Amino acid sequence: MSRNISLLSGKHKGSLLNKLVENSTSDKLLADQYNFGASTIPGTRSFYDFLKSDQPEAFVCTGTACLCKGNQKAVRATLEKHFDTVGEMKCLGRCYENSAFHLRSNKIKNSVGKNYSGNDIEHLESLLTEKLLSESLVEYDVQGTAYTAKSFASESFLVENQLINSIQDFKTHTETLFDSTNESLLSNLLESGLRGRGGAGFPTAVKWQSCAEQTEPKKYVVCNADEGDPGAFSDRYLMEEQPLKLIFGMLLCAKIIQSNSGFIYIRGEYPESVEIIQRTLDALKKQALLGEHILKSDFSFDIQVVVGQGAYICGEETALIASIEGRRAEVDVRPPFPTVEGLYKKPTVVNNVETLAAATSIFLTKGERFHAIGNGKSTGTKLICLDGLFNNPGLYEVDMSTPLSFIIDKIGDGFNREIKAIQIGGPLGGVVPIDKLRSLNLDYESFSDAGFLLGHASFVCIPKEFSALEYAKHLFEFVADESCGKCFPCRIGSVRGSEMLVNKNYDSELLDDLLDTMEQGSLCALGGGLPLAIKNLLQYFPEEFANRKIAIKEI
Repeated sequence: MSRNISLLSGKHKGSLLNKLVENSTSDKLLADQYNFGASTIPGTRSFYDFLKSDQPEAFVCTGTACLCKGNQKAVRATLEKHFDTVGEMKCLGRCYENSAFHLRSNKIKNSVGKNYSGNDIEHLESLLTEKLLSESLVEYDVQGTAYTAKSFASESFLVENQLINSIQDFKTHTETLFDSTNESLLSNLLESGLRGRGGAGFPTAVKWQSCAEQTEPKKYVVCNADEGDPGAFSDRYLMEEQPLKLIFGMLLCAKIIQSNSGFIYIRGEYPESVEIIQRTLDALKKQALLGEHILKSDFSFDIQVVVGQGAYICGEETALIASIEGRRAEVDVRPPFPTVEGLYKKPTVVNNVETLAAATSIFLTKGERFHAIGNGKSTGTKLICLDGLFNNPGLYEVDMSTPLSFIIDKIGDGFNREIKAIQIGGPLGGVVPIDKLRSLNLDYESFSDAGFLLGHASFVCIPKEFSALEYAKHLFEFVADESCGKCFPCRIGSVRGSEMLVNKNYDSELLDDLLDTMEQGSLCALGGGLPLAIKNLLQYFPEEFANRKIAIKEI
């Protein structure tokens, strides 16, 4: 799409993707309104899984954590007794219980559905009689499945820090925020040493300062809540349990960069999060804490929710921007970076949920206290997610640089099955063998030096009996299915890699060349990050790749 068309699209209020979900306007009229070519809207619809017609009413989770648990074949079989078609969703954020599935009703227009996990499948008959699938459904009580959320940090900034727990708290802190200078706010954030919690670890204050320095008057704050990494549910926790902390972080950023418009892009696989965030935004707007002239000041800032439509690639910031604009979520070449030219070609800050929530806590407790935790380079606290193969699965807050031995043995209390490795940081993170885990600390430097990636800090356990070959094939298939298709190394390489592993006589040298090509030639971390996990598996479990006769299990 040309730069001019993107600029013109920004003059319309609201995300085009939301209008496609509403499906109340013809494609031709939408194309005319947004100055798109006639083929753009159908092309966008064809890209997203949830925009396709004839959607199933039941979906089974095919995320890595559920796959490793080994129950999904039975979950699918149970669902198939009641539904003609059972679809797939990559991760529902129920990795602490596994056996996850999703139900929605095609009788209700734009039904967002509801997620289930654990023993819920045993009660499917009663679930199907609930109001969830009735035509009279207006809204349902939003209650996430209970799980452990506890802080082991020397000072809690995210789990037990409840300094912003009500609308009144939000108002009080907003008054303090408006009495502060942008320079002091940015200086406090810089002093904290906060780095992005979505995986890349880029200094947050540097990103915000870069955007603040742009002279363009129109700017955007975008929260990347498209937490798609299988094994991760920290963003879901913050959205459902501490939404005010996230929203205040966006307001803080908006004041610093002088933005009056924000978007929260929430993955469609998190219907409970969508409901809670929207209700919280509505409550804040009623109290004049969002929208025009907040607290009767000259500052205005409004936030809209955009619901993702089943594309993992939208976790990449340029693909997410394209999605909000109503385009196919294809990755853009950088530079220019979003802080210079982002949403609708305007300066844009894109941060994930945990980063924005941490920024709120830093504002409330001061940057020097946050910086005092960690190793000086990786500062503050970090949320970690332990999956259902730990004895104590759940979400925990720990100090940066906490030894993994403490996380595994003390927090997780070991494993309920024999484990040979853990993949940390999602499907593009490193696969760390058990014998190497206890020598690492939870920080960017320790992981990078050892050839791994911290990412979201999600822990997905790989059982001893689970074939490394099977696991590698699953990762290749995941990337092949989720690739935006824009670059050849990712689009073609992921398919060829999967084919090689099925072939009993594949050329190992050719596979190495393929991985190098994907790593160096892919436009983003989807194709470029996959080789790390595959190389780890080849390096640490070579004997399992030599045995080509291992059966590939069905999901």
